[in-house]
Amino acid sequence: MSKKQIPPLEPGDYYFNEQGLMVFTQKYHLKRGHCCKNGCLHCPYGFSTRKTKG
Repeated sequence: MSKKQIPPLEPGDYYFNEQGLMVFTQKYHLKRGHCCKNGCLHCPYGFSTRKTKG
């Protein structure tokens, strides 16, 4: 699957948080096969936009 192809959504690929926003799970990110570098909550690739103090 190339980066341009988006895998179809299946049960377990996402959920809706308390604010009603769709949140992708680690399962979906792995199925997609690459990091989008948007700082996703369940990123299995280790990318984070959060800055550490220090």
